[in-house]
Amino acid sequence: MGLVQDIQAAYQRHPERTLIGHPFNPPHLLPLVELVGGPKTSEATINAARDFYEAMGKKNIVLRKQIVGHVANRLQAALFREVTHLVKEGVVSVEDADAAVRFGPGLRWSVMGQCLLYHLGAGDQGLDKFLDKFAPSINSWWADLGTPVLDQETRAVLSAGVRKEAGSRSLADWVAWRDRMLISRLRAD
Repeated sequence: MGLVQDIQAAYQRHPERTLIGHPFNPPHLLPLVELVGGPKTSEATINAARDFYEAMGKKNIVLRKQIVGHVANRLQAALFREVTHLVKEGVVSVEDADAAVRFGPGLRWSVMGQCLLYHLGAGDQGLDKFLDKFAPSINSWWADLGTPVLDQETRAVLSAGVRKEAGSRSLADWVAWRDRMLISRLRAD
């Protein structure tokens, strides 16, 4: 994937019209589109893209600068990194790690983002008080996060675990189930 500034350099006629619209998978269901302009992208272009995607029912976020992997992919990669570490270290199975996400924070994340959740977590006192209380714990968790590598052994553990979790259902069955669940969740809003 090219950086938007590289694309702009190749498109010298109207570099101010160049941006990346990065949808989130599966794009026919999930509303997120990350908009990334380059150094020469005009505000009018960003606004036109925002209007275009919003007219299709999408939810845009605008990245203030390009970063490898965009935002949503990096957030899920951070979680996958720790899932991989916990599975590799034998703390939890793949199935239980997925259950922890799905039935714990994943439910909350389908309603609101992490910062707003923590803001609500301290009641009337908001995020500042939440951080006063929990920053030491969070800092200790961050210091203890794993740094796994997706070597062949780790990949084999993950693959075996997800095959066990998936059971006899085909990938097509899982995709159809996922899509039904996503549509149900989107309709709930």
